[in-house]
Formats: sequence, C-alpha cells, structure tokens
Amino acid sequence: MFDAAEGWGVIDGPDVPGGCWVHFSAIAIDGYQVLAAGQRVRFVAEAGEQDGFRFRAVKVWTGDEPPGSSRKAADSSGAFRSSLDIAFDEPR
Repeated sequence: MFDAAEGWGVIDGPDVPGGCWVHFSAIAIDGYQVLAAGQRVRFVAEAGEQDGFRFRAVKVWTGDEPPGSSRKAADSSGAFRSSLDIAFDEPR
C-alpha cells in the first residue's frame, strides 16, 4: 500500500515481518516517487519504530540491481543555503 498524497506507504517482504514503512524520499526512481499496490520492488531496510512498524526502508528500487548512488546526499544537494544571526539590542 502507498498513499501518494501522504508520501508514505508499507512494503512487505520475508525479512520484514509485519511490513516495512517507506517514505517517498527512499524511493530511488526517476520522476514522481510513488509505488503502486502489488508492484514488485527491492529494498534495504533498517530496524526502527516508525508509525507502528518495526522496520523502515532506507532505499527502494524497481530493477534487479540497486541504483548507483548518483543521487546527492541531502546536505550536499547544491540547493541554496542560508544562515541568519540575530543580535538583540540591550534593553534600555
């Protein structure tokens, strides 16, 4: 099951009893990152509580081989970064 509007769903496999929570950001496909019910996928999961599930997916793909790590890490994306330092005047 996958709720595209919410951006998360559950995938199942023999190594993740009870299902594995998956967020759209873990789906390693080009284009719109969504899964369909009954779609065969491969995935890497980690143990950890997530919305009532004992496992969460860290990478999901549809082919036989895991995709290369051509995706940049979130903190090295090249997106604009900014910081702000706020200084308050001393009370009068």
